[in-house]
Amino acid sequence: MEHGGGASPSNLLDDAVGPLAGRFVAVEDSGCNLAAQRDNKRFFFFDMLTWEYPGEKIRDKEKTSGGGLVALYGEIQKVISDLPQERKNSVTIIIDDVSLMEVAAKGSTNLVLDFLHYCHTLTSELGCSLVALNHEDIYSSSERPTLILQMEYLAGILIKAEPLATGLAKDVHGQLTVLNRGNDGQGSRYKICNFHFRVKENNVEYFYPGSRT
Repeated sequence: MEHGGGASPSNLLDDAVGPLAGRFVAVEDSGCNLAAQRDNKRFFFFDMLTWEYPGEKIRDKEKTSGGGLVALYGEIQKVISDLPQERKNSVTIIIDDVSLMEVAAKGSTNLVLDFLHYCHTLTSELGCSLVALNHEDIYSSSERPTLILQMEYLAGILIKAEPLATGLAKDVHGQLTVLNRGNDGQGSRYKICNFHFRVKENNVEYFYPGSRT
């Protein structure tokens, strides 16, 4: 990620998101190669649409959907538990995206919610982070579906990327809204930040609205 608008790296998205931003910046700065990281056992990838566990694929029968998610959670828990203690708090679980999990669970929202709750417990038990991505347009025909409401309830940080309300612009590709509830457990003072962003060839530049002429 690239910092724009003349601000220092301690401002803008870093301040809005907090420690989690540093992990993604570190990945970009180090020129992270996911294939190499996978070979070095620092990156683990599970394809939910082809996920298998003893017996059957989760797409084969309705009764196996829950078992598939339980098996997946077990694999994630094992990977993190086997890490040295000093590395556990630098783990980030990324779900991309939640709607695909619903497909894998044959449309069962309850199974997906249970899975998300289990993964969320790992953030407190093992000190890792959980990032769940969702495409809002998939649920555009629904009025605040339960799955989205539950995700927002669990989240400490909400990040929403969307097009500009005024339409496309040459130097601004969209806007970013960050809601940070903080980690003090009080939940009384939310921090809301708004940015514009521009997608470049190898990174994303973000800046305050109106800071570009």
